[in-house]
Amino acid sequence: MLDIFNLSLHINTLTAALGLALKTHSLLSMDLTAESHSVPLSDGNSIPLIGLGTYGDPRTTPKGTGYESVKLAIETGYRHFDGALVYFNEHEVGQAIREKIADGTVKREDIFYCGKLWNTFHPPNLVRPALEKTLKTLQLDYVDLYIVEMPTAFKPGDTLYPKDENGQYIYHETDLCATWEALEACKDAGLVKSLGVSNFNKRQLELILNKPGLKHKPVCNQVECHPYFTQPKLLEFCRQQNIVIVGYSPLGTSRDASWVNLKCPPLLEDQLLASIAKKYNTRTAQVALRFNVQRGVVVIPKSFDPVRIKTNFQIFDFSLSEAEMKAIEGLNKNIRFVELLMWSDHPEYPFHDDY
Repeated sequence: MLDIFNLSLHINTLTAALGLALKTHSLLSMDLTAESHSVPLSDGNSIPLIGLGTYGDPRTTPKGTGYESVKLAIETGYRHFDGALVYFNEHEVGQAIREKIADGTVKREDIFYCGKLWNTFHPPNLVRPALEKTLKTLQLDYVDLYIVEMPTAFKPGDTLYPKDENGQYIYHETDLCATWEALEACKDAGLVKSLGVSNFNKRQLELILNKPGLKHKPVCNQVECHPYFTQPKLLEFCRQQNIVIVGYSPLGTSRDASWVNLKCPPLLEDQLLASIAKKYNTRTAQVALRFNVQRGVVVIPKSFDPVRIKTNFQIFDFSLSEAEMKAIEGLNKNIRFVELLMWSDHPEYPFHDDY
């Protein structure tokens, strides 16, 4: 009897692995176009493989920049927009989306908007009000994706970066499962279509996945991902769990020493990427983006530059060979640009773990 059980278990495991391999292969070989480049999520919804990141330092970004950039992006062909309450420009993003709906360029169902739950709103009673604030700011009835921005809870309240008299961040006991249950209620209420997380490591993902009474699995994990930090272990784990990786900083980052790890050299100056770009008569940025997209990793390059917004989207008129994909994978230095070391003493700081 035991042998039959073990055989059955082995067959089930092989079947699941085969299904995953076939799914991954079909994704990599599917015909991606500027008009059709969405991939399925585990809850039945889908997500466009490229989106526009909308973060801009509110101290230095001129007013109206987010509005103009999102309008141009929609006209260019983007349908996926990645935003957050703490970017302080959701009113501009929402206005641009609503105007392009009003003028007939797109319908609401064509747009995919991702919002984020900030660290100070983790307590269950604060989750829905935070989401409702985003909806009110956007002036939309729902968001397509709402994700836990960090697994690190801060002192609850409207002070987004709470510090004590010594300038130290004030943390709060983190209960990711309780936060997740409050998010599930938001989905059940129709305020959000899909739920996900960001900057979660394997252990933190398993906390949610193994939660008793789980109603809605996280459909994605938004993490840093690019040719210098390819996340092979986390990517494989997430594939096994049917969780899509959304890659932020897919082109590297600015060289701002206040928050960027400058030990990692500028990605877009890489010689291999440059040589492949020359072959396809494109730019290193497009090669880096295409690399992730062909792996089934969603990319959300942030730009407010009109030329770059357009060129970053031009990744559907070429594809990388298997040899080129392997060569780019070989660039992995396993070094983060975005380490968030100012929170490394938080009990749930995610980057102490291997993945």
